[in-house]
Amino acid sequence: MLLRVRQALLTFAVLTVLLAGCDDSKKKQTSAAQTPPPAKAPQAKPPPSRTYHSRPDLKPPLVQIRTPAHGTAPGYIFLAPKMVVAQAGPMIMDNRGEVVWFKPLNTRGVTDFRVQHYLGKPVLTWWRGHVSNVGVGDGWYVIYDTSYRPVAEVRPANGLVGDVHEFLITKNNTAVFTVYHRLPVDLSAAGGPKEGKVWDGIALEVDIKTGRVLFEWHSYPQIAIAESYAPPPPAKAGAKAPPYDYFHVNSIDVEPNGNFLVSARNTHTVYEIDRKTKKVLWRLGGKKSDFKMGKGTNFEWQHDARRQADGTITIFDNGAAPPVEKFSRILVLRADTKTKQAKLVRDYHHPKRLLAPFEGNAQFLPNGNIVVGWGAQPYISELSRNGNLLFDAYFGHGQPAGKDADTYRAYRSTWQGKPTDRPVLVVANDTAYASWNGATGVVKWQVLAGPAASQLRSVQTVAKNGFETPMRLAKSAAFYSVKALDRNGKVLGSSAAVAPQP
Repeated sequence: MLLRVRQALLTFAVLTVLLAGCDDSKKKQTSAAQTPPPAKAPQAKPPPSRTYHSRPDLKPPLVQIRTPAHGTAPGYIFLAPKMVVAQAGPMIMDNRGEVVWFKPLNTRGVTDFRVQHYLGKPVLTWWRGHVSNVGVGDGWYVIYDTSYRPVAEVRPANGLVGDVHEFLITKNNTAVFTVYHRLPVDLSAAGGPKEGKVWDGIALEVDIKTGRVLFEWHSYPQIAIAESYAPPPPAKAGAKAPPYDYFHVNSIDVEPNGNFLVSARNTHTVYEIDRKTKKVLWRLGGKKSDFKMGKGTNFEWQHDARRQADGTITIFDNGAAPPVEKFSRILVLRADTKTKQAKLVRDYHHPKRLLAPFEGNAQFLPNGNIVVGWGAQPYISELSRNGNLLFDAYFGHGQPAGKDADTYRAYRSTWQGKPTDRPVLVVANDTAYASWNGATGVVKWQVLAGPAASQLRSVQTVAKNGFETPMRLAKSAAFYSVKALDRNGKVLGSSAAVAPQP
């Protein structure tokens, strides 16, 4: 199987949400020929969002800080709000919930947005595309540099598509990701049709620069249909049944020995796959576990299985869809391959005992803190090693899980963004509004004013405050511009000169 990797500079169009109103009919007609068409039902209100004078094209979700940051690790929060949002896209925010960078995309499917390293440099990566109603992705992966420019794009070839669940760049500049592929399978033994289909869960590793396939593993037929806890989907009237998602691969991690740790949601199992033989070395959990599962170690419908530096395995245990547990947990397990015993080292949960029916992750940071994206529950938290809540943000709008905003995963990382575009300034009602999407080094805004665009001088300097800084103007002028200053007073960028809006 081939995989092509494109190296290119691309731009993406900004998604603008337009809402059109409609008028009710004012008069009922007696003649059928004269009866106007029935009035359209009023459109639902768009989800709440932030709005900016200087960037009206950006509508990120509102963020409420439920627990202010204290004792948190350094860096920003990285998430990709989607589903019931005004705009979906990768988003960086600070501890106050203020946007640092937001890129709305013309799709509601954006996942796994995070900082990784490629060719020795920090980059932003994410998956984008279409997510089906069964959680299978049809898309590709992008890599952006610190100036928010795309430097690489990864797409499977030969009719395959990149799946939503994983895109991991290794220290060897390879990419590990998931693929779902339809296969014809006799499902009569599982209660499905004889001429049925399954989703084959595929784990791929490729060299990003050359596209050479380094590893390829298929769940079927090595993992039997009987291992699944999910029933086959019923056939719809007049149509064939959709493919049976019996496995549902949702995370891949590279072990220190080079093998792969693969999580399959619908078998409730984490597998270690041998890199050379592509055979399953052991199963943790599920119907055929090779380990005796100790007290509190069972997990169901899980996500994000990771091998930690101390040898433990961490898992986001959803425990839901359908519900098996009362709340979701983050498990820290020690699986002894010699004694075949699995023991619970520690578990974590949200103080509100959130139950996430799908999605979710736990990022274990070098200082011992844990950043948790609660998946279908629109919360992002940071916990201490002891489980204390150090930070908690909510970006939903009060709807049930699955009908609200969500983010597939969430992370905390340090980041220095240096956009190539210019700061933006809008002046209205004696107030200047300045912003620079993605610029992390700005500490102050210097306002310049004058009678002409070529005759501007500094009139005031204001500390940067959030994504967009409002600045009350002491005097009126024909033109204004701003300069973005770093902590040493160095000019990082300048806006165009603008006239006040009428």
